[in-house]
Amino acid sequence: MKKLVLASLSATLLAVSASAAMADAAAKYAACGGCHGQKGEMKALGTGPVIAGQSKEDIVKKLKGYKDGSYGGAQKAVMLGQVASLSDEDIEALADMISKF
Repeated sequence: MKKLVLASLSATLLAVSASAAMADAAAKYAACGGCHGQKGEMKALGTGPVIAGQSKEDIVKKLKGYKDGSYGGAQKAVMLGQVASLSDEDIEALADMISKF
């Protein structure tokens, strides 16, 4: 019985944690929506790629590349300013959310 209660409590905490992470990602994405659209459906500033439909792995790679300067074309400077303060956890959560658009 004790194991069942602990397992249930652990599962509940994980669900709450995941839900909080998604809410935080949604709040952070609000800054992205101005250029990319609320569901990632727009070409950023008319030139960037549509991010809806991209895989989580691709998004993580690109966001980390913008952050360290190893990725980006015309929007590189703009994106560096957007991702500079994101943690690896923020990037993972954003990528997870965006990949589900």
